[in-house]
Amino acid sequence: LSAVDEALRPLGATGPAAPGQGRPAKAPAAAGATAPEKPTMPGRDAPAAPALGNQATAFAEAAFGADSRLPEQLALNIERIESLTQRLISALAQRRAHSPGVEMPGPDLFATATSAWLKLLAEQPERVIGQQVSYWGETLRHFAEAQAAFARGTLTPPPAEGPRDRRFSNPLWEAHPFFNFIKRQYHINAQALEEAASALDLPEMTDRRRIEWFTRQMIDMMAPTNFLATNPDALEKALATEGESLVRGLENLVRDVEQNSGELIVSLADHDAFRVGENIGTSEGSVVARTRLYELIQYKPSTGQVHEIPLVIFPPWINKFYILDLKPQNSLIKWIVDQGYTLFVVAWKNPDPSYGETGMDDYVHAYLEVMDRILDLTDQKKLNVIGYCIAGTTLALTLSLLKQRGDDRVNSATFFTTLTDFEDQGEFTAYLQEDFVSGIEEEAARTGVLSAQLMTRTFSFLRANDLVWGPAIRSYMLGETPPAFDLLFWNGDGTNLPGRMAVEYLRGLCQQNRFVREGFELMGQRLHVSDVTVPLCAIACETDHIAPWRDSWRGVAQMGSADKTFILSESGHIAGIVNPPSKKKYGHYTSDAGFDRGEQHWLDQAQRHEGSWWGRWGEWLARHSGSLVEARDSGEGFGPAPGVYVHERA
Repeated sequence: LSAVDEALRPLGATGPAAPGQGRPAKAPAAAGATAPEKPTMPGRDAPAAPALGNQATAFAEAAFGADSRLPEQLALNIERIESLTQRLISALAQRRAHSPGVEMPGPDLFATATSAWLKLLAEQPERVIGQQVSYWGETLRHFAEAQAAFARGTLTPPPAEGPRDRRFSNPLWEAHPFFNFIKRQYHINAQALEEAASALDLPEMTDRRRIEWFTRQMIDMMAPTNFLATNPDALEKALATEGESLVRGLENLVRDVEQNSGELIVSLADHDAFRVGENIGTSEGSVVARTRLYELIQYKPSTGQVHEIPLVIFPPWINKFYILDLKPQNSLIKWIVDQGYTLFVVAWKNPDPSYGETGMDDYVHAYLEVMDRILDLTDQKKLNVIGYCIAGTTLALTLSLLKQRGDDRVNSATFFTTLTDFEDQGEFTAYLQEDFVSGIEEEAARTGVLSAQLMTRTFSFLRANDLVWGPAIRSYMLGETPPAFDLLFWNGDGTNLPGRMAVEYLRGLCQQNRFVREGFELMGQRLHVSDVTVPLCAIACETDHIAPWRDSWRGVAQMGSADKTFILSESGHIAGIVNPPSKKKYGHYTSDAGFDRGEQHWLDQAQRHEGSWWGRWGEWLARHSGSLVEARDSGEGFGPAPGVYVHERA
């Protein structure tokens, strides 16, 4: 709250009034009321300015002297801040306390960093002193150059180094002495922090990766673009709108805090622009089964004949399934139906605290139950299955269980961006250590769930400039309405995870990597990745930071199937999958190198193909889907797609 108070103080805002000193917010003007004429500048003959509230009066006198008058719009904007501030404080007070372990790294990491620095200072004092002297020298040289340029009245910016940084695209960062000085000093500071972190003697690679990751978080957080006084875009817009952009920004901030029960999570998309089932997620179908954990949707056929073997998609329950059905032109669900398949999709329940004891075994049991229902509905003995992300990991567990039981109901399996080998934790290294996982375990035990808000915050900081600081600047400083972007709308429509399931996944799979080591115990069996022996096709994405393609490849390489196909799509975790052929935007790679000589050899021997991987995978799937039969109608079932569960917000 003190940070909020300090941020608002330059605009005249204060914290809550003391008892007996409160005053009501200024009432809005009545509809149709005539606005008073705009005041002229102080010192000129003019009609009396509209009466200013205490906030605006104090601001005007502090900024321009006693008896000063402000432009009307600016005065009204300052008055609006008071009521917004009270709303913000009330919203922040609704924030539920979390276990300390999910808020920051534990003391062991700080102790490790401190010990490493003291060791460096004791053993290589000249290196530490050299770093400091270098930093001081760069800073003093920078100051001297700026002072000399200011004295000459000219500023010649230094040549740009490194890749273009979108944060500093405003021309004033180069042309204006103040902003150019701030930007260059920020880069000097950032380089000094990076060098200090990299110089630490850290025997454990995990510690090194964590310290370097958190150092980068601090560097990104302290960028001058994140502060009003040093953001020329925000200052220019505030002046041009007489403060209106800042007030709209505060309104956006209050809205986000209120919508997230006291948590500050930046809205990435306009929440009012989309309605699931109305303008996104509109493929026709029926809910043909509903349980406590899922709804099963069967989609209406669009062809007279369909492949004999039905197909089911298990989407991740960390998000909602309509990412595969955003709109008709990029809907994988619609595309699959149009290729002549009887398609089923699982819509997972968004769990509340009553699901605290729901575990990985419950989800595997749900997979088996879904398969039973589909085989009954289609009168078939086999089906094809797709698992996306964490649902693909669980699908691999299910296939291992079926193998050990001697059950051959699955004809083929497809994995989208799926990890089964967690040996290299990649960008999640910072979060998958004992301090954070223990904090999640405590949080789950206390609340019954790992909340969508915590997961959204975690995933966002993996790309902080794109998903936290950049959107915050546009929304809170520039006062812009979030864009009407369907993918970002979906990204903000997260789901909770059941507490027991989240801990089992993080402990047994991510931390201990049991599925590829000693085996993951579930439902009375010890499951191993080598038990996955059905024909399979795996699609990974080249720049995926959630499920890096190399890790996905290594998991597939350890599967026991003799019929394995691996496709590498360009782009990331979502755009690489939601990549319809009509867009011709991202290509893909295939390779005949096999799985015996490592992922780099596979890539070195790969061929790039233009356009989407959908068609290539479609050809593979058709070979495993049997002959054509008359299309199957789902009937009315329990109601139309996309069902009920998809509308439940966390």
